[in-house]
Amino acid sequence: MKKSDRTARLAQSDIRAMTLACAKVNGINMSQGVCDTPVPTVVVEGAQRAMAQGHNIYARFDGIAELRQAIAGKLADYNRITADPETHITVSAGATGSFQATCMALLNPGDEVILFEPFYAYHVQAILAVEGVPRYVTMRPPDWTLDMQALEQAMTSRTKAIVVNTPGNPSGKVFTRRELEHIAEVACRRDLLVITDEIYEYFVFDGRKHVSMASLPGMADRTITIGGYSKTFSITGWRIGYSVAEASWAKAIGAMSDVLYVCAPTPLQHGVAAGIRELGPAFYKELAREHQHKRDRFCGALAKAGLPPALPQGAYYVLADVSRLPGTTSRERAMYLLDKTGVAGVPGEAFFEGPEGSRFMRFCMAKTDDDLERASQAIERFTS
Repeated sequence: MKKSDRTARLAQSDIRAMTLACAKVNGINMSQGVCDTPVPTVVVEGAQRAMAQGHNIYARFDGIAELRQAIAGKLADYNRITADPETHITVSAGATGSFQATCMALLNPGDEVILFEPFYAYHVQAILAVEGVPRYVTMRPPDWTLDMQALEQAMTSRTKAIVVNTPGNPSGKVFTRRELEHIAEVACRRDLLVITDEIYEYFVFDGRKHVSMASLPGMADRTITIGGYSKTFSITGWRIGYSVAEASWAKAIGAMSDVLYVCAPTPLQHGVAAGIRELGPAFYKELAREHQHKRDRFCGALAKAGLPPALPQGAYYVLADVSRLPGTTSRERAMYLLDKTGVAGVPGEAFFEGPEGSRFMRFCMAKTDDDLERASQAIERFTS
């Protein structure tokens, strides 16, 4: 029996491959964005309370009312997006699940989708899984500058959507309002969808502000906003994400999410709802401050070791230039660095379609202070 044709187009995640390699040598895993930082107590207690109260059966396919209402309030206050919790919001199995359901609901085979390179590999895999065609627009390091002319040149008659990931994984790029306005103008002029991934919306550094595409004039009805709490609350294993879209699209996304996942875990939805309701602005401000400190510590270590980082503006990843290490590919260089330091990162080829990927490795900095310090010291001691 042969596997399906679509399976042949999917590649094993380099992130998971490096995680396995790291485990074999008992190293420090800075490859997978697993969030080793503590979960807020109110979130855990909310989930435990829900279990004790018997909220252990299927939820409504688009999420419990309490969570959809909490998300709607957050969207209004933080994102400046107006959303009806009954018709616009779909809770799903993580932001990745929301992205997959969106692709299944809104893309047809052969539809082309623009992604900005470096890209998040799972976005590409989700598009390929529905037989869409990724098209890439390369941003320029170290600030990951967006070339609007290159965006225009990437368009064809089959272009259906643009993916915007801000703050970005793996680059840490935070799209400015001006950049988003340029993308919005192109989307309106060419009648395109915009699919955003805003999972790192609270991780913004150096006084920057997160701007949601759907908050811009004319964009609410052509944007699918995807977010979640895996990163914000350090609950990557809980799989609680959501999408926001105009009502007819939301209905289609919800139907696909139902087919794929039935529903997100019911008691864990209650825990996230409690966190959104009870954690105030001080929590999110401290979250950004703490991770900016982690960024500064680890990026300083990379620079000292002669592995120049492209200083991230947000999220909790950094792409470092490892071209001076032995090897012809980033995969070879990543394995070399793991062998010499015990620190695992992800080869840059996972995030680039073109040759630039061989220069870079991605590191995740969402580690405990002790583990981050161990990794930083190991990198600082490294000499090739």
